Amino acid sequence: MPEPTIRKTAYSVEEIFHEGGPAPAQSLKRASGMAVIENPFAGRYEPDIAWFMEDLKPLGLQIAQKLADLLGGAANVQGYGKGALVGEAGELEHGALWHVPGGYAMRELLDNSNAIVPSTKKVCGPGGRLDVPLTHINASYVRSHFDAMEVGLSDAPRAREMALVLVMSTGARIHDRVGGLAAKDIVGKDGLR
Repeated sequence: MPEPTIRKTAYSVEEIFHEGGPAPAQSLKRASGMAVIENPFAGRYEPDIAWFMEDLKPLGLQIAQKLADLLGGAANVQGYGKGALVGEAGELEHGALWHVPGGYAMRELLDNSNAIVPSTKKVCGPGGRLDVPLTHINASYVRSHFDAMEVGLSDAPRAREMALVLVMSTGARIHDRVGGLAAKDIVGKDGLR
């Protein structure tokens, strides 16, 4: 099987120190990693595409490791998400190929990551933007970690490309206070609570 042809990668880290109200005890970091690759199915309908997920697994692990490193190590990661921007000669289903390699890469790297990795995808032209959802890595019902990070590049994805994205965060939204399951109360058996 061929390896993905990568045109470029891009990484971004946000550090949020304040959102109004009292100054938080600790800042929040969110990091995104994106790989812009050639879409091997662009321009045609191909009934058998699932095999490409296996080829994307090493790329998923590479991006996940770099993000964890940017956030000070895997032990600091509390939230995650994934997404894909598909160029105009592709189809939404091509972005769905990132579900397994992107999600399982992060879950393999992060201890206690039982929660499903939230995801979004869309077909767009160069400069398209995507709001990638985040949830707590071990329990999807932890409301304090419901978040999103906007990603995109001015020159991607081109018509025959895909931009594959992973996002991680170090904690809850600054000043979270909408109730629900608290991170300290996670049971950790089913990925939900």
